[in-house]
Amino acid sequence: MYVTCFITPVPEDQREAYLRWARMSAEILKEYGCIEIVEAWEDDIPDGKVTDFRRAVQAKPGEKIVFSWKIWPDKASLEAGEAGLHQDERLDNSGEPPFDNRRLILGCFESIFTLGRP
Repeated sequence: MYVTCFITPVPEDQREAYLRWARMSAEILKEYGCIEIVEAWEDDIPDGKVTDFRRAVQAKPGEKIVFSWKIWPDKASLEAGEAGLHQDERLDNSGEPPFDNRRLILGCFESIFTLGRP
């Protein structure tokens, strides 16, 4: 299992636009081999003493944090999927995402432990 994830701030009034963008993106990602997609909207994010989610993405008043992760069978599947995505014009023609992607934090992770998944 290989996991990609991101956190990003989204204007609170753009929740429905974000959800439309996420659903469209998810359908395309599934075609390229992504096996699970989760989009999570901020509910309770405490302020940290040194750092926290809001500071990490320089969230502004009126913005909510989205935490999203995608599960791929393995790193090779992600790389093959991304190669296909770069050739696919649907994401390019979908318009700008409803968030400031300059403040998005992205990461890729190799699974070292799971509970509840094969």
